[in-house]
Amino acid sequence: MFKKYIKENQLISNLQELIKIPSVYEEMQNDKEPFGKNTVKALEYALKLGEALGFRTKNIDNYCGYIEFGEGEELIGIIGHLDVVPEGENWTYPPFEARLVDNKIYGRGAIDDKGPVVASLYAMKAVMDYCTENSISINKRVRLILGLNEERNWKCIEYYKQHEEIPSIGFSPDADFPCIYAEKGLISPFLIMDYSYYKNNDIVITSIDCNNNALNVVPKYCSCNISVKNGIKIDDVNNLVQNIVSELKFDIDTKIINNTELKITSSGIQAHAAHPDLGVNSISRLIILLDKLFKNYNITIPLFDLFTKYIGLDYNGEKLNINIPDESGNLTLNVGKFYFKNDDLKIGFNLRVPINTKFEFIEDHFSTICKEFNNVSCAFTGKKDPLYVSKDSYLVKTLCSIFNEVTSSHAEPIAIGGATYARAFDNFVSFGANLPNQKDLCHQTDEFISIDNLLLACDIYAKAIFELLFT
Repeated sequence: MFKKYIKENQLISNLQELIKIPSVYEEMQNDKEPFGKNTVKALEYALKLGEALGFRTKNIDNYCGYIEFGEGEELIGIIGHLDVVPEGENWTYPPFEARLVDNKIYGRGAIDDKGPVVASLYAMKAVMDYCTENSISINKRVRLILGLNEERNWKCIEYYKQHEEIPSIGFSPDADFPCIYAEKGLISPFLIMDYSYYKNNDIVITSIDCNNNALNVVPKYCSCNISVKNGIKIDDVNNLVQNIVSELKFDIDTKIINNTELKITSSGIQAHAAHPDLGVNSISRLIILLDKLFKNYNITIPLFDLFTKYIGLDYNGEKLNINIPDESGNLTLNVGKFYFKNDDLKIGFNLRVPINTKFEFIEDHFSTICKEFNNVSCAFTGKKDPLYVSKDSYLVKTLCSIFNEVTSSHAEPIAIGGATYARAFDNFVSFGANLPNQKDLCHQTDEFISIDNLLLACDIYAKAIFELLFT
């Protein structure tokens, strides 16, 4: 129905040009570029493309923008983003060259989210051209909203909500097919302890370095430097650490520095915080080792004692007694931060909370446990309410039906631990563009989108837009 209206070569060329713009967040230099000059360049390119394709466009103060067609009071939304995460290392092809190899476009943002955004734009164009050719009046509006700060803190969408019309229904092409009907809630607890009282002990923490790991990433690396006092020999501490490592079977190395300090380095496997079981957490293992090390010298660090007793290597909150699974799955817990600053020791967590579990329940459990341990407190940040749209809703049933019709499949809607752009508005869900059982290359080295999947997504989106317009 719509394939003949999709301009394939033009779509591919435009996507390549968009990927070539390195739209990574930069600290604000001025009010005209709130998220960096390259995010503005990406927005300007997309809006200019939208105008060339015959749409109405608006730049909303370089925070975000939109591309729109149709008439009428009701507004259907599609929300995607043009900002990308930093490129990372060890790419086979340059991350901002958008090279076409083996029918795949390689580049940062190819699947997250520039490819799906361009597919959505050309789907809108296909629907508009089909309706024009067949003299079909369009009595609703379709608006492709383009964010520039999704990878950081969504200030682009906060700004949009303050200044623009809110869609009544829609989807985000920023995750998986067939359709995501539920996304867990997010909360980030921090455990904090004043370490100044312990600085006169025989062995003392002097620094911690976790390579500026993000809370939503299972940390690959974390190190801690230890100094000694009161006649304790650094070689003896090193030997003790080696014995503990051998007992625990952790991937931890040590290095003596200037015969006065011991650097302890824990190595793990990086993964997304929504799937901590796929990684190996270097911070958790380092804290467990440190707890054993200090207790060998009759020193109990309350923060480490709490951690070992109630968290350890558990990534489902079972030891904390906070995991209450529901249809969205288990709670997941990632230890993402560990640092020492201004005499404060801090451990930060990223929790993905089942949709029926209240944040107050999580907060009460953490607060109660902290009372067992001297000088340990907790704070909570990063709250994002869960997303839930019933599997029996018109939106979910319609989008899943369209996907299954186009792909001749029988896929069911899914629940995830990730946080997608669909949370921006009520009555929205994520819809593609990753196919079921397809490896998720979001934020990964050698990110790509296959041309076949790009065009398939475009066709699916066209059918979805048409369905939402005329039902």
